[in-house]
Amino acid sequence: MLEADIVRLKHMLDAANEIVEFTRKKTQDDFNSDRKLHLSVVHLLEIIGEAGSGVSGEVQHTYPQVPWKSIIGMRNRLIHGYFDIDLIIVWNTATQDIPPLVKKLEEIVSSQDR
Repeated sequence: MLEADIVRLKHMLDAANEIVEFTRKKTQDDFNSDRKLHLSVVHLLEIIGEAGSGVSGEVQHTYPQVPWKSIIGMRNRLIHGYFDIDLIIVWNTATQDIPPLVKKLEEIVSSQDR
């Protein structure tokens, strides 16, 4: 795996871990009422998507358990549709999709650190 791919995967993992930390012990009501929190989570999702879009096609093909298209599509939707973001979708992504993504990315990154 190219070093650039490893760097991008680590960026994805760092941002995903921050989302998990930021949303820990929070409710959707907390999220909806805390503009700083939801702006932070949106930005971190954008980072995950941007880093994911830079991961080579070879790596994406090797690790199909990572939902590359969804990750990149979410980034595009957040960037280009910033004026119409559905906080319920963002919350669900942050709390339901990101924790399993962390595990997948940890497995990939740790397999490269050997």
